[in-house]
Amino acid sequence: MARSKSKLVKQAYYWILLGIILVAVVLVNLISAYVNKKFDLTDDQRHSLSESTIDFLEKADSSFHGPVYIEVYLEGKLPAELKRFRNMVEDRLEEFTDIAGDRIEYKFTNPEDGKKEDAEELKRMLFNEGRGILPMFVEYKGEGQESQLILWPGAVIRYSGSAGTKELVVQLLPGTRTGRPFQLEELIQVVQGGMRNLEYNLMNGLRRITREKTPRVGFLQGHGELNFGATYRARSVIGADYSVENVTIDGKIDALDQYDGLVIARPTQRMSDEDLYLIDQFVMRGGRLMCFIDALEIREDSLRKNKQTHTVRIETGLDNLLYDYGISIKDNYVLDEKCGQKPLSLERKSRIPWFYHVLATPTDHPVSKNLEPVSLKYTSQLDYGKKPQNNQFVVSPILTSSTNSRVTGSSPLVAYAIPLNYLNPDNPRERPKLALDPDDPSNKKMLAAVSEGKFTSYYKRRLPPDFKNQKELKYKESSTKNGKVFVVGNSRMITNSYDSLMNPSGTDIMYRPKQGPNELEYDREMVQMGIQHLFGNEDFFMNLVDFMMGDNSVLALRSRQIEIHAIDKAKVQENAGFYQTINIGLPILLILTLAIVMYLIRKKKYA
Repeated sequence: MARSKSKLVKQAYYWILLGIILVAVVLVNLISAYVNKKFDLTDDQRHSLSESTIDFLEKADSSFHGPVYIEVYLEGKLPAELKRFRNMVEDRLEEFTDIAGDRIEYKFTNPEDGKKEDAEELKRMLFNEGRGILPMFVEYKGEGQESQLILWPGAVIRYSGSAGTKELVVQLLPGTRTGRPFQLEELIQVVQGGMRNLEYNLMNGLRRITREKTPRVGFLQGHGELNFGATYRARSVIGADYSVENVTIDGKIDALDQYDGLVIARPTQRMSDEDLYLIDQFVMRGGRLMCFIDALEIREDSLRKNKQTHTVRIETGLDNLLYDYGISIKDNYVLDEKCGQKPLSLERKSRIPWFYHVLATPTDHPVSKNLEPVSLKYTSQLDYGKKPQNNQFVVSPILTSSTNSRVTGSSPLVAYAIPLNYLNPDNPRERPKLALDPDDPSNKKMLAAVSEGKFTSYYKRRLPPDFKNQKELKYKESSTKNGKVFVVGNSRMITNSYDSLMNPSGTDIMYRPKQGPNELEYDREMVQMGIQHLFGNEDFFMNLVDFMMGDNSVLALRSRQIEIHAIDKAKVQENAGFYQTINIGLPILLILTLAIVMYLIRKKKYA
């Protein structure tokens, strides 16, 4: 009787324990259905939203003037790599809605669903004559024959704000070039790039479509500056986020009043006191001034022909203002071990390290952090200018040279022979020694910098007599609110070569970049020599304008570094047998071990 009672107690205990486990499992599933919580254990936090994204979405209730609808068209029968990416998109959007609430809604749509006529019409609307989502063509082999899959790896964002309903297209993965479909094995690299840029692409789309006012950025003209054609690519990379226009002062007192940012790219003529005064007052009102200045003029055609050429100082008067804002430009060139290459002959087989073509070293500043090296060909050194009183403004370096660098004298002679002075003819691979101690951090030269804060007007004690009695000038002796001034001693970093074309109507001239590599990312001479390289100039310029205009919501995302390491195929092939044994044999061994342990326990207990 006692044994029977004990047995019933044991059975009740096991049933209660089983019930508790079942209830716990049900509760965990119920909670997980309503709470989206993840633990990101990766070093680079690739599965976590950035702080800027979280901050942007938390303010959705106040900053969004209507709901945002996101329709993703990457749906349907997908290869495994793209299915993984599609799920990652859904995870990101789920996190967005967890933070922003009902301000953001999303859905996935298969363009192939429905009647054939309706599907074709939807695809035409998505493509929009090349201005919408670009399709991805994927070739693969299946069932003994080659097949082609057409996907639409993008999303359409719709926003109903105070200015009406707007629509924006976001390309999540690159479209396929005509006649060059992706092979299935290529998708791994393509998808990895899409994963790196996913949060940025989605956030940039949300930022652009919910912005109620588009900031205006003016490119100053009238003093020999780079024209529209020469800055076509630089304008185009910021054109989606900012209203970009040419602006000429031409004696108009209010010429700069409507602009939030002002770009001065390579002025070559002396500026009048009136124009300098209006630029100064633009800064005093809190305007954002971005200066790409060539302190010296160099003629590369003469350099190619004669193997040497003299440089001439370019006098604009702008350097006086910049000195008062804390940044000084030297009339020299920086030579750096980290540099591009230059051909010595038309065959382009013999070449030398061209120390004048500096590949600038990014700092930890948000504008340049994690970017590719920035190409600065014939760049001048920057130094600190006027010291601020009471820490009114702060100067921060953005780009520097490497530790193995030096500067030339004022208005130097540039010659092919100069780099040869630093090379060992008996051992060309020996490291050139441009500085006494090539590893000393103090050798770094400042190449680009930003000054932030409140400034004192350059004209505080220099106001021209003609200006004193003109009330319409509204002279400000010091900043009324914080401003920003960016300076780099180089204009080539945003310059592209271009063709001038006559408009078919014959009334004006159109510009377009010359066919060939994007000169903000590649150097033509290095491409012709077959040197593999990539510059960060384009990303740098986008980051710079965002930072200067005060929009930091996607700045960190664009420079975010997510390392997705490729599988070492040689190592896998070499140790294939070992890994197969582990993957197949280890689970079987664990099951057998567990079975033996359970058998021994039961034998000992019931023997």
